[in-house]
Amino acid sequence: MYNIMFALSGAGQSGEGGNPFMMFVPIILIFVVFYFILIRPQQKKQKAHQALLSQLKKGDKVVTNGGLYGTVSDAKDHVVVLKIAENVKVEVVKSAVATVIEKKE
Repeated sequence: MYNIMFALSGAGQSGEGGNPFMMFVPIILIFVVFYFILIRPQQKKQKAHQALLSQLKKGDKVVTNGGLYGTVSDAKDHVVVLKIAENVKVEVVKSAVATVIEKKE
C-alpha cells in the first residue's frame, strides 16, 4: 500500500520547471481588480468634489461636513464665509463643505 502512495506522489511533480512569471499573474490580477473597484471610483469622486469646491460663489446654499447649513457670503482661496443666521457668519475651510444644496444662478 505504501508503494502505491509513493508511486502516485511522484507523478504529480513532473510539472516543475514552468514559467515563474505565471506565479505572479493572480497577484497582478487582484491589484488590477482592486484598482478598478476601489481606487478609480474614489479618484473620480474626489475630482468631482474638487470641482464643486472650485465653483463655490456668493449666494450658494451649502452643507458642511459638521452639518451646518449656510449661505456662502464670501469665498476665498481656502476659506469660505458662511451666513448661518441673521448677523451670524462663520469661516470654514473650503474642504469642509460637503455638498451644495442650491446654486445661485
